[in-house]
Amino acid sequence: MKLTKMFQKLFCQNGLQIILITFISGFLSCHSKQEIHKQLFAYNESTGIATLDPAFAKNQSVIWAVHQLYNTLVELDNNLQIKPSVAKSWSVSNDGLIYTFHLRNDIYFQDNPAFVNGKGRLCTANDVVFSLNRIIDKNTASSGAWIFNGHVVNDNPFTALNDTTFQLKLQHPFHPILEILTMQYCSIVPKEVVIKEGKNFGRKPCGTGPFQLFFWEEGVALVLHKNKHYWEKDNNGTSLPYLDAIKISFYQNKATEFLRFRQGELSFINDIDPVFKDEVLTKYGSLQKAWVGKMQLQKHPYLNTEYLGILMDTSLAIVKQSPLQYKKIRQAINYAINKEQMMLYLRNSIGYAANAGFCSMGLPSNNTAYVKGYSYNPNKARQLLLESGITSQNMIPIHLLTIPTYANLASFVAKQCEDVGIPVQVEVVQKSVLLEQTAQSKALFFRGSWMADYPDAENYMAVFFSKNPAPPNYTRYKNITFDNLYTKAIATDNDSIRYALYRQMDQLVMNDAPVVPLFYDMVIHLVQNNVQGFVPNALNLLELRYTKLTQMNRQ
Repeated sequence: MKLTKMFQKLFCQNGLQIILITFISGFLSCHSKQEIHKQLFAYNESTGIATLDPAFAKNQSVIWAVHQLYNTLVELDNNLQIKPSVAKSWSVSNDGLIYTFHLRNDIYFQDNPAFVNGKGRLCTANDVVFSLNRIIDKNTASSGAWIFNGHVVNDNPFTALNDTTFQLKLQHPFHPILEILTMQYCSIVPKEVVIKEGKNFGRKPCGTGPFQLFFWEEGVALVLHKNKHYWEKDNNGTSLPYLDAIKISFYQNKATEFLRFRQGELSFINDIDPVFKDEVLTKYGSLQKAWVGKMQLQKHPYLNTEYLGILMDTSLAIVKQSPLQYKKIRQAINYAINKEQMMLYLRNSIGYAANAGFCSMGLPSNNTAYVKGYSYNPNKARQLLLESGITSQNMIPIHLLTIPTYANLASFVAKQCEDVGIPVQVEVVQKSVLLEQTAQSKALFFRGSWMADYPDAENYMAVFFSKNPAPPNYTRYKNITFDNLYTKAIATDNDSIRYALYRQMDQLVMNDAPVVPLFYDMVIHLVQNNVQGFVPNALNLLELRYTKLTQMNRQ
């Protein structure tokens, strides 16, 4: 089916995107054609979409699309707090090992030929069991298999007590398990459809979500239609979602994407390409005068920390021979960098200078308000260098590995370090090479980023837990006090106590300086003025259930 056969006309009238859809097959007979006005939310995915199977939802492009098609047991609100979804309530045993979820009894899968008479059937606890077992099944080879590793029991970790009661069993108390269950990997899928489609399930998905697949031509467009039988309603009792369709285009060129946005063909764009960020944004991160009133600028903390990592395993020869084995040298590098200046001139203030700990802004534990990191203090850096007994004359140059995208940032760091007497040489490599070097503990000083998989500081602190391999512990950091605090934190139900433990751990990391946090990232969206109810969140999860399009006057 070609795209032109599905859409007879797609145009922009007074800024309100309207889609005239010729319904075919199951919608209308092929002989009777009828045009119906529908609202369309459109966005571009320059990297393409590899699959719509949640078992492989490992990157943003897939996660965004999968989120529209499926539901999970529990989900996150805009403040990253756990709230019910397919599970209307849950309880935890006194020992923290058994989680019992009570499911809604009015949620149906989307219509599919695999079901009796092609009609979507009721979603039950057995579907949850199948979906989660599928993630850890080696035959699935899910990229999300790691999420339950070492946490759930080995035998029958997931059980359906009856159609509306699901039970999960842990090896040890692990409070972040609820946050993990919000991940798109844990989306609920129907066994019949997965078995019928096999490896093709990613091209022919079926879920319980607010939208369902209507059309997908690779390299052209992916179109989702409103699921008319979706179970959620808003506070006024109106069925969700408000939108009738979502169109995802695949323009690879970011300049083309921006042009389409300005022409009103895209409802929003995510992030701003460095090529034209100066045209759109001031150095202080606001819209340039030419664009004020023509679009909405959305900015929000994003759970991603950009940092420089330092290999800490002193049993390795490359560490023994490096000045980075000394804490005062690592601390001096932290003090040497003017992060505010870096954000202003290299990032147009997109992000926040990382002067606190490793945990990014936006986390419920609010680490950035309590953990003391390193502010720009070149005199302090020089003093620490002097105290270390290593001078710039007898210090061998430190090689900093980075990828092309961050070459300018690495050069900035190198210049700042040089100014205080620490010689740093930048080496630009491809991402695959950097990943291989860090995973094999061959990179002594490297650029890294840690994007939270779920909104709990544990996800950041796991990067420094000594029992974890690389990834995530790329620096090979080991601190017994830290390990004990980590073990205590993941077993603690009380949020206040757990958050305090996370902050202690974060502070330990900062004191030992195995990393140089550079900046806490920021979600930045350019949004058409006619888009309402489109709220950003710290995970940058595309939430369209509450989004509406209204008429507007073009500027």
